Amino acid sequence: MEKKQLVSRRNALLGIAGIAAVDVGAFLGVTGRLGTPELTPAAFADRFEQVYGKHEGFRRNHAKGVSVAGRFESNGAGTEVCSAFRTGEYPVTGRFSLSGGMPYAPDAAATVRGLGLRVELPHGEQWRTAMVNIPVFLDRTPEGFADRIVAYAADPATGKPDPQRTAEFLRQHPETVKAMAYVKAHPPSPGFADSTFHGLNAFLATNDDGNTVPIRWTFEPVGLTTTQATGSNHLFDAAVEAVRNAPLRWQLVLTIAEPGDPTGDATTPWPGNRRRITAGTLTLSTVETEATGNARDVNFDPTVLPSGLAVSDDPLLSARSAVYARSYERRTGEPKHPSAVQVREVPA
Repeated sequence: MEKKQLVSRRNALLGIAGIAAVDVGAFLGVTGRLGTPELTPAAFADRFEQVYGKHEGFRRNHAKGVSVAGRFESNGAGTEVCSAFRTGEYPVTGRFSLSGGMPYAPDAAATVRGLGLRVELPHGEQWRTAMVNIPVFLDRTPEGFADRIVAYAADPATGKPDPQRTAEFLRQHPETVKAMAYVKAHPPSPGFADSTFHGLNAFLATNDDGNTVPIRWTFEPVGLTTTQATGSNHLFDAAVEAVRNAPLRWQLVLTIAEPGDPTGDATTPWPGNRRRITAGTLTLSTVETEATGNARDVNFDPTVLPSGLAVSDDPLLSARSAVYARSYERRTGEPKHPSAVQVREVPA
């Protein structure tokens, strides 16, 4: 696709449509259905290809990204609610990304930013999480998400979403209208390094005494990084420069639900007065162009969890797992193409 076409298509999908692509790399059981007989994981992945085009070797969503690595230092405080968060230092492979299925689209501040992490824990266990920089998900169900992808697809005649189609979608999904308003009231920070990344979904945490509580987690930046860059990859270039200058750090914060807080609806925030536990520090110290052996080959399936963590009743979790798996299966069997972000070419 010509660069001009990419820019036009990208502009049509930014804002709400960009948010619409919030990391669905993997929805339901790989061969199962996502709520309706027609909405299989393959059909969901097809929708991304229909809206963004097919780009072989890249993820169907969050196609543009860079690999990062570092460590997670658990301070042990999280074991009060979850046995997985024992004191220790654990290797991390991660990925900064932008939502959407176009790997060469120019960066834009309105596009949702992602952070995927794979934390290597003792005894061969892993904790994988795929987070974004908006505080709630825009859809309560897989069906709603799939419908929104279509509703906000660009009309070939205008290059923009059809206003009647989007209006009808919003009429049928008042929960999305509320979620959009909440996101708008919490504008994003300028870049990756100073973003708070939200896990969005609720999970079930169990401690050593066998007590289970629902939790959500966020990674909140330590200090403010003001590195800026220009050009079509300016968000990624700024992140590369920031990591070169000093390791980037975030605190892991666990938010504890109280009775009545929704666990099956990622569009609804929990009240702000809920108890929070600072459970450790994430440090990212290296950044690399995506290539064989780093985050390019990792499926950041949010249902890959260690002992002490389990999925909740949120229907998006099983859906994300299945669609991520389908996307992974497709891209790993396709020819590979260079990433838009070549770290060595970023000016020092």
